Amino acid sequence: MKRATITLPDDLADLVDREAVRRQTSFSEVVRQFIVQGLSGAGEKPREIPWAGLFSDPDMVPAERLDEELAAHWADDLDRDRG
Repeated sequence: MKRATITLPDDLADLVDREAVRRQTSFSEVVRQFIVQGLSGAGEKPREIPWAGLFSDPDMVPAERLDEELAAHWADDLDRDRG
């Protein structure tokens, strides 16, 4: 194995540190895996989010419309709840 020295910005190094802890592996191994993935398109499958798709509510307001929904109904809902 060939040794190489790279310089990373502090915020990027912190992200790699956190990923190494999450994967329970070394900083160097995380960097190697990301290089392989970036150069070859290979690597691990995308990380699964265990709670994704847990429920589906067709009446749910999408996040991008939340402000306008609150502006349109919030005052009326507060008045109704107060009686």
